[in-house]
Amino acid sequence: MIGARVNSAVRQVELPMLRTYRLWFEHARKCADCKNVRKAQQGCGSGRELWNAYRLAYAGGDR
Repeated sequence: MIGARVNSAVRQVELPMLRTYRLWFEHARKCADCKNVRKAQQGCGSGRELWNAYRLAYAGGDR
């Protein structure tokens, strides 16, 4: 039970850039279309959207 609380606390303070990368990575690991490409931009539509969200977060949002 303690591990669940720690994991929950970590996720609450997760940086937006790291969160978007984690979401893309988890998707790409499971998605058949995204597994077989060399660049994230060549993956499925959902994978590309997640990657674009990561790039936006990495660049600092709406700058």
